[in-house]
Amino acid sequence: MDAKADVHASAVIELGAVIEAGARVGPFSVIGAQVVLRSGVDVKSHAVVTGITEIGEDTVIFPGAVIGEIPQDLKFKGEETRLIVGKRNRIREGVTMNTGTAGGGGETRVGDDCLFMTGSHVAHDTIVGDRVIVANQGAIAGHCVIGDDVIIGGLSGVHQWVRVGKGAIIGAVTMVTNDVIPYGLVQGPRGSLDGLNLVGLKRRGVGRADISALRAAFQSLANGEGAFQERARHLKDNAESAYVHEILDFILGSSDRSFLTPER
Repeated sequence: MDAKADVHASAVIELGAVIEAGARVGPFSVIGAQVVLRSGVDVKSHAVVTGITEIGEDTVIFPGAVIGEIPQDLKFKGEETRLIVGKRNRIREGVTMNTGTAGGGGETRVGDDCLFMTGSHVAHDTIVGDRVIVANQGAIAGHCVIGDDVIIGGLSGVHQWVRVGKGAIIGAVTMVTNDVIPYGLVQGPRGSLDGLNLVGLKRRGVGRADISALRAAFQSLANGEGAFQERARHLKDNAESAYVHEILDFILGSSDRSFLTPER
């Protein structure tokens, strides 16, 4: 432990933990023996960081969070797996994040600048991108891949092995059981693809021409002839927008789940 770290006298720091200069650990928190807290990390009171876990610079962990505990998976047999959390994340009260499993690659990973609201969950072997927001009580199951700039609404769940593409938005109280295309808008109790995240695209400064191209591509995917993937392959041969190609590459890439398809 660096002498310049700020650790409350009531905190429990197990032998072997690495706490860098500028990190803080609040009262009654527990830091495990294989944990690394990088500079500027702030673990507030009554939080637990355990397992083989690394927390990136300037991330804040709020009271009651449990970060780095073993997977909630009956196949887990005590193997050494890890959790890597990036920089400048906000991990609010009661959030849980688990380490990986040997069968899933052994690592759960969270990117930079994310917000995990109260009671949200990141399960084993999941990969979360940058600038992701998971609202209150949202849950991401094991082996998922969540792209950059995704928003997951409150009380929503993402089924295991699902991919959610960059810039997609999941409405509140939605269960997502199939892959979601980049920039897609999914809502409803059983998760239907209702359009594009146009608000998010405009906020990121995407130009009018690209938004028009995305709208046209979405309509072609929804209403064109042939099977969904056949429509995607046909569009890929003719599309010019890089944003459209991003969606089509996602659709035509490998996946363990089928896709949410646009409503006709």
